[in-house]
Amino acid sequence: MTFRKFLRSMIILLIVMVLLFVGILFWLKVYTNHGQKLELPDFVGMEYSDAKSLGEDKTFELVVVDSIHIVGRTGGEIVDQNPNAFAKVKENRKVYVTVTKYNADVMKTGSLGVMYGQDYESKKSELSHLNINSEVKGYNYDSGEPDHILEVWYEGRPIITGSGRKEEVEIKKGGTLQFVLSKRQGGLVGIPNLRCSVYSAAKFILESSNLKLGEVNDEGPITDRNNAYVITQDPTYTSGQTINMGETISLTLSQTKPDGCL
Repeated sequence: MTFRKFLRSMIILLIVMVLLFVGILFWLKVYTNHGQKLELPDFVGMEYSDAKSLGEDKTFELVVVDSIHIVGRTGGEIVDQNPNAFAKVKENRKVYVTVTKYNADVMKTGSLGVMYGQDYESKKSELSHLNINSEVKGYNYDSGEPDHILEVWYEGRPIITGSGRKEEVEIKKGGTLQFVLSKRQGGLVGIPNLRCSVYSAAKFILESSNLKLGEVNDEGPITDRNNAYVITQDPTYTSGQTINMGETISLTLSQTKPDGCL
């Protein structure tokens, strides 16, 4: 064998040995990493697109399994993950996440139950469990129990009144309903014309109008008070004039029917 052939054989043998050595090192690396577990990042609170990129860098695949609306949270934010953060998992593991919705859930008026005539505080508590806020818009006089619902407003318009309600109005979760409530004082009523009425009828009219009987004066002898006639009243009757409910009207009675009475 010539020296040149010997040298070529040695070079080939050396190349083969180097390749074999590199192959063994690669195989050892693969064998050593096979089944190795990695620590899972904490994706909760991250934007989904950012979390997905981070997961891919670490060989994890993010899969959205649910989306929910949370008042005050922006859409696309991860709020839950399975497996949990920092768990030891294998490569290429799927991570199941729940993200926030971009648009708020809505409920139609018809699904909120009866509200007109209901106690405000009780209804407020019910609505809070549905993530719907409540606030008092104002009060109107009502002869029934105070603080009961007379009107419901949403986004500047009435949706429930004593004459009915709009069933298909969509209420956003996190939105606010405004309520007009009942109260027993402060309402206005027209001043009744009591002149020529007998005393018993005048008392009934006052009671029916949510007014009180004030001072009663007699003009001359009164032999039958219930059938005595009202000859004057204070405040006097004027067409279209109103008075606060609960106010008093004083009367002057006479046993004789006043002039001009039918």
